[in-house]
Order: sequence, then C-alpha cells, then structure tokens
Amino acid sequence: MAYKDLREFIAALEKAGELKRIPFEVDPALEITEFADRAVKRNGPALLFEKPKGHSVPVLINAFASMRRMEIALQVDSVQEIADRITDYLQMKMPEGILGKIKMLPMLAEMGSFFPKIVSDGPCQEVVKKDGFSLFDFPILQCWPEDGGRYITLPMVFSKNPETGKRNCGCYRIQIFDERTTGMHWQTHKQGAEHYRRLRAQGKVSRMEAAIAVGADPAAMYSAILPLPPDLDEMMIAGFLRRQPVEMVRCKTVDIEVPANSEIVLEGYLELGELRTEGPFGDHTGFYSLADDYPVFHVQCVTHRKNPIYATTIVGPPPMEDFYMGKAIERIFLPLMRLNLPEVRDIHMPAEGIFHNMIIVAIRKSYPGHARKVMHGIWGTGQAMFSKCIVVVDEDVNVQNLSEVAWKALNNIDPQRDIEFVLGPVDSLDHASRLANFGSKMGIDATKKWPAEGFTRPWPDVITMKPEVKQRVDALWKQAGLK
Repeated sequence: MAYKDLREFIAALEKAGELKRIPFEVDPALEITEFADRAVKRNGPALLFEKPKGHSVPVLINAFASMRRMEIALQVDSVQEIADRITDYLQMKMPEGILGKIKMLPMLAEMGSFFPKIVSDGPCQEVVKKDGFSLFDFPILQCWPEDGGRYITLPMVFSKNPETGKRNCGCYRIQIFDERTTGMHWQTHKQGAEHYRRLRAQGKVSRMEAAIAVGADPAAMYSAILPLPPDLDEMMIAGFLRRQPVEMVRCKTVDIEVPANSEIVLEGYLELGELRTEGPFGDHTGFYSLADDYPVFHVQCVTHRKNPIYATTIVGPPPMEDFYMGKAIERIFLPLMRLNLPEVRDIHMPAEGIFHNMIIVAIRKSYPGHARKVMHGIWGTGQAMFSKCIVVVDEDVNVQNLSEVAWKALNNIDPQRDIEFVLGPVDSLDHASRLANFGSKMGIDATKKWPAEGFTRPWPDVITMKPEVKQRVDALWKQAGLK
C-alpha cells in the first residue's frame, strides 16, 4: 500500500533507522540549515526537529537525502524498478489472442490507478483560517546568512492552464514578505510562469488563483520537481509512482485542488503585473542567486492538519538533498530519453554539475557526427535544454565513474576539433551567462574518432592484461599473502 501521507513516510524512515529526532530547541534561522548541511555531507539521517525555536510545529528535513531514502520514499528496492516499469509501458503492444489480452489486464488495471481522485474533504482542511493568521506562525527557514528572508523551499505550487484548465504542480521557492504575502519565484521557463503570461495576455481578469501545499505523501511531493512535458499532470505521475491515485480536495477559496493529505495549504492569488524584489537566496548552484523582480502571491486562506508537520529542504554547495532527488530522476527518466535518442546507453549528472551544468552521455556510435546529433537532441528536449556542458563518450565508458570519464575524455579529444559551442536558453540561476536566461553551451565529442569523420591516424587500443594472466596471478596473489 502507498503511504497515505507524510506521517506514514516519517514512520517508515524511522523504522528503517533513517530518521533522527531532535528533541531540543533549534532555531529555524540558520541553525537548522547547519544541522541539515552537516548531516547530508556526513551521510547522516533525515532530521525531525520537534522543538524549532519559537514554534510548536515540528520541522522535517533531509527526508530524501540519500538513495536509500529515495527508495523508501518511492517504496522500491531500487529506483531502477520504476525505470523498468516505464520501459514495460513504452514497449506495450496490442495483444494477440485471448491469452495475450489476459496477460495485459493487470497492466491496464494499474493504469487506472494513475489518475487523481477528487474527494469532498481531507485532513489538510481540519483547520481553516481566513482571518487572524500569519505565515510566521510556521517555522519557515532562513537558510543562509545573506538570504533575503525566510523561504518555503519544498512547496507544491498548483496553478491551472488558463486555456485548457489543466493542472500544473511545480516546486518554486516562496519568500515570505510579511504575514500574508510572499514572492512567487517561478522562472521564465516554468509552467507556472507560462500560465501567468497567458492569463495576462488574455486581458480578461486581473488576478490569477494559485495554491501552495506543504508536506504530503512522498510521491506527490517528489512529483512537483519532475521535468515533465507541459500539461502532463504531476499528480497523475505521482499516482503512477505510488500505484494508487492521489486524493485531491478542492480549496476553500480558490478553484484549485490540492492533495487532501497535505500538512499545510496556502490559498490565494497573484495580481497580474504586480512585481516585487525577491532574493537573494542561497541556491542549489552553491552560490547566492541575485535579487530580482517576481510576482507577488497574496494568501487569503490557510488550511492545515491538526498538529501539522512542516516539511522543508535546503540547497547549497553540493552534495545536498536535491542531488539525490535529481539522481533518482536521472535513473527514472532514462527510458524516456531513449524514446527520442535510442542510441543513449547511460547518462550521469554529477553532483558538482548542479544538474544543468554537466551531463555525461554514453552512446552506441553508429555514424559520423553521431555524438553531435545527441548533443543537439538533448539541447532540444524539455529542461535538458539548460545543459551547459554535454560530454559524449562511447558505450564502453562507465559514465558513473568520473575518474574513467575524465581519463577517456581528456585523452580522446582534440579541443579545437571536438568542442562545439552553441547559443540558446540557459538556466535562470546561471550567474555566469552573458544575459539572464540566455548564453552559451558546450558539447564535447569524446568518442573514438573514425576515418569517416576525417581522422586518418591509427587509433590506439586501451591497455588491458590478458585474462589468463589475471587468473594465474589471482592464485599467486593469495599464495603471496597479499590482500
């Protein structure tokens, strides 16, 4: 059975020895960040702060901050299981004969569990506050010393496409401006920002409704960060991940549904055209993202569970919790990348690359210029367009081994010949780009070069020992008493 809510996930973490309760007072301003940063870099557990200073609401952090915790969150022994399920669906064909149809029934039945289920009420509305509330009632973190304020860092932000009515859920940081207003940091390439632009262009209304849910079952929370195609419902994907539908409840004051088992929900609106300075913020690049103007979210209603738990995260110099969340994405979405790029054998986004700064790709090379075709294919795919540096290697290179990649790539390239520069969209957080959201990207062809690519010199073999010699020395090694 899927986790019903955040509390069942916490119980599972604790049962697995992956959670540490902190029973004494710790300040949400900076101190919890320091705890969480030390814990993730020392391979420590998830942390549940039971007495955040000045608050009665506990704080959960680092719940996804290891591959083991990602497996617990998604209820699998390995995230590869999810990739394999995706592969099975992608390879599904029309059944032949009655036996084929019978064999397909379980898969078809499971597909019915993907779609969200609308319910009349839920725990997230046990307490409803339309007056007399303050966002400062919650232990929202100030993460780093130069941050512009306190930030909600693990939200599920719900909005609707004004043309289709389809739901979108994204994870955009939320700066607290005062008791009832926040920033809405949806970058220009995000779907929330697209909904905002379309609604404003229509010129029919002056406000855009939105809702922010904090804390839910882990699959729903995780789905908010997934790089999905536009108008593909994140809550449907959460249903796929958890093998059960996400129960959704309509908000009290806006026409938006949120996960019924959320811990906290902020309902409100954005005045179209209203901007306010947001930031700076200690970001996942390991640097502070600079202050800039973003839309303002006005909170008109707060609902929450009795005795809610505040789920949060921090980002900063890698590795952080977001690295492990991204690593799971890397594994889970590889089959989808292969739909358009079947020659791709494996990919790796190292922690130091902060997702968009580097992607290493192993391919089965079949024709001249194949590596460059893959580079441009990646740059033309969704959020992979932000990949600042793409390194393409042959399929015999283990891209998960950075030492091997560096050795093979640095030996295989002629820099002038094998490095390609292009201009295009870049991540909004790229502080080195020449302009905001626009700059250069680099592709490196580190594959073996062919005569058909103009390489006429002999290409040397990698040095390897004969297998029979290795086997003989295995026995002699033990005889010599060596470890």
